[in-house]
Amino acid sequence: MLPPLLRKLGCLALSFLVIHADSAAQSLRIVSANGTLSEILAGIGLEKQLVGVDVTSTYPASLEKIPRIGHNRSIAAEGILSLNPDVVIYTDKSMLSPAVVKQLGSSGKKVVEFRHDYTREGTIRLIREAGAYFNAKPQAEKLVKTLESDLSKIKKPAAPKKLLFIYARGTGTLMVSGTGTSVDKMFELTGHKNAVQGFTEFKPLTAESLIAANPDVLVLFDSGLESLEGIDGLLKVPGVASTSAGRNRKIVTMDGQYLTGFGPRLGKAALELAQKVK
Repeated sequence: MLPPLLRKLGCLALSFLVIHADSAAQSLRIVSANGTLSEILAGIGLEKQLVGVDVTSTYPASLEKIPRIGHNRSIAAEGILSLNPDVVIYTDKSMLSPAVVKQLGSSGKKVVEFRHDYTREGTIRLIREAGAYFNAKPQAEKLVKTLESDLSKIKKPAAPKKLLFIYARGTGTLMVSGTGTSVDKMFELTGHKNAVQGFTEFKPLTAESLIAANPDVLVLFDSGLESLEGIDGLLKVPGVASTSAGRNRKIVTMDGQYLTGFGPRLGKAALELAQKVK
């Protein structure tokens, strides 16, 4: 056993290291190329360290004041470097191009990629890994605890409904979500099922496939329904009015990042979707 003095000195040294690590994280200039990571950093108390974010970084609303670096493949290394970050973070779902990642690394900037799976477990892992990287494990655990509490409130339906997600940007761009997407995974969390199962990712919407799928509920982003001029506009899309969802005007809308971000608000988003589908 160590003498009392040495034990005391050891504890003081450990305390210094912890304080120093926390201080270092708080002083970092961070650029986030992913809305979910931006939300996590805000949740663990590092919002003030964000000096640049991508356009999917919409929550909390205060992130709107932070300089934008672009969106997906349009993000250029020059714009990020102009913000003089200490670290650039993104996920494997961020679509930050390999060329930009290489250019950032070559410039001497720290570039960190996090893995992001669209599952309950994947979301919890992402929160914990971000918390560990930025020396904020206790704050990350608080986010996880809230997420798990919200998910536990979801009551799985005795008779699952068929949901169909339509991505819309006006009538000229209409896509439906197959399996494997974040929306599909969200449907699973609510206990309901995707109305289409024959393909993965997204494909163009056709009247024939829509009628064949015959969803009970149509799910869209708020912005998507607005681009179609509301429910009446959606019902004019060929095939929609012939579905159970169309006949019953059962349309659910939610904010895009909230519905598909799979971040700290995952439990709240899944619970809200479940309640809206009833």
